[in-house]
Amino acid sequence: MDSINRNQPEENRRDLSGVDAIERIKDMIEDADTCFLCTGGNLGPSRGVRPMSVREVDDAGTIWFLSSVDSHKNHELETNPMVKLMFQADKHAGFLEIDGHAEISQDKARIKQLWDSHLKVWFTEGEDDPRITVLKVTPKLGYYWDNKHGQLIAGAKMAVGAVIGKTLDDSIEGTLTF
Repeated sequence: MDSINRNQPEENRRDLSGVDAIERIKDMIEDADTCFLCTGGNLGPSRGVRPMSVREVDDAGTIWFLSSVDSHKNHELETNPMVKLMFQADKHAGFLEIDGHAEISQDKARIKQLWDSHLKVWFTEGEDDPRITVLKVTPKLGYYWDNKHGQLIAGAKMAVGAVIGKTLDDSIEGTLTF
């Protein structure tokens, strides 16, 4: 992509850290809502990759999930707590990749805070189901790809760029450090 990026008339790279990185992931995850959570253990048929619904992203950038105590992912995380999360908020923008450290707990107060009645599909005894665990993922490093001004302007820039033969794609990308 370097040759394409060099043809951009606008700056299209912005690395973010600290509070700016946390705000970026909160905004992008709010739009995406779900992700692929990847572990290193590869115990189950999914080979360590599974879709997960984010329950919360807090002000520290910590990403919270609920999981089953007897799941392959929990067993894999007991051996190796490092995870990769991959989000896609939109068909053409809002891509986010995060490397993080996962912790498992059965904190009843936190389960109650993260609980939603739709989760009863998986945890049939409700929020008191003894199989529920909390997965707390602390981001360590990430990378994002997005557009700067929304889909309408990005689409217009691409259309004009195609007509005049110039790279105008309104993209923005960069590393995230926490």
